[in-house]
Amino acid sequence: MTKTATLYRMVMPDHVCPFGRRALDLLQRHGYAVDDRHLTTRDAVDAFKVEHGVKTTPQTFIDGRRIGGHDDLRRFLGLKVRDPKATTYAPVAAIFGMAAAIAGAASFSAFGAVFTTRAGEWFVGIAMCLLSLQKLRDLDGFANGFLNYDLLAQRVVRYAWVYPWAEGLAGVLMIAGALLWVAIPVALVIGTIGAVSVVKAVYIEKRSLKCACVGGNSNVPLGFVSLLENVLMVAMALWMLARG
Repeated sequence: MTKTATLYRMVMPDHVCPFGRRALDLLQRHGYAVDDRHLTTRDAVDAFKVEHGVKTTPQTFIDGRRIGGHDDLRRFLGLKVRDPKATTYAPVAAIFGMAAAIAGAASFSAFGAVFTTRAGEWFVGIAMCLLSLQKLRDLDGFANGFLNYDLLAQRVVRYAWVYPWAEGLAGVLMIAGALLWVAIPVALVIGTIGAVSVVKAVYIEKRSLKCACVGGNSNVPLGFVSLLENVLMVAMALWMLARG
C-alpha cells in the first residue's frame, strides 16, 4: 500500500523555505507519495496558519493527522533532532580533518608521499589558520568567550582581539617556513598563555565554559580541544626552533 502525505510549504518568488524542501525530501526518501502544496504569498501563509492554528510552516499531514513541522516530522519518522544548544566537537573535528587532508594533499603534490615531516608541519600551520579564521568570523563573539578564561586577556582586554590575528600570522609563516623569528615567539607566547589559562580554568578551578577556539557561537566545551590547540602551537614552535 502506498504511503501518502500532504505537505504545505512556502514557495514564494523571493523565498523558498529550506525546511519545507527538507521535509519534502524526508518524506520522499521514506517512501511517501507527497501532495506538495505550495503557499506562494505571504497572505496565503498567514491564512494557513490561522486556519490550522499553527505558528510556523512547513506542516505535514499524514492520514489526516497533522504531524507538524520539520523537526516534528523527523521525530515521527524515528530520526534524531539536533539540539542547537547541545555540546559538540563536530566543528573541531571538521577543522582538524580538513587541515590533515590539505597537508597530505600538498605533501603528495610536492614530494609524492602523503606522510612526510613537512606534511606534519603544514598540518599544524593549516589548523592554526583555520582556527584563526573561525575566530575572525565573529571577532567580538570570540573575544567575549576568551575573556572568560584567558589570563592575559583578563589583564589586557585588547589582547582578545589580537589573539586570532597572531595565531593566523604564525600559522601562515610556519606553512611558508618564512620569518620564523616572528612565528616562533608568537606561537610560543600565545600557546603557552592559552594552555596555562585552560588548565587553570578547567582542571584546577573546575569551571564549565564554552571553548572560544572555534569562534564565539560554538558549543564546544572548554577543555581538551583548546588545550590541544595551544599545545600544538607550542610544540610546533619548539620543533621549528630545534630544527633551525
